[in-house]
Amino acid sequence: MKVNLKISSVHFDADKKLIEFIHEKIDKLANCYDKIIDGEVILKIENSHPTDNKVAEIKLLIPGNDMFAKKQCKTFEEATDIAVDALRKQLKKHKEKLKKA
Repeated sequence: MKVNLKISSVHFDADKKLIEFIHEKIDKLANCYDKIIDGEVILKIENSHPTDNKVAEIKLLIPGNDMFAKKQCKTFEEATDIAVDALRKQLKKHKEKLKKA
């Protein structure tokens, strides 16, 4: 399943490879939870840290709720990976809550 994803990069242009990487990761999330309506990814470079300065913020819109994860790492790929893992855990918890309700 493909997620309708909006990717913004602040003060730089993200290359095609990075954008494809992000789409791939988010689409895998859609396989474990099929009710994702929309997604938004914001990539930015934080000057506050000399090495771990790449930030990925991912917001997923799902019915009745929004999921959000923000991670800061050495690369955008690593930050995206960790943020997607955090979102996967949030989605699993959300699914368990729905089953109990």
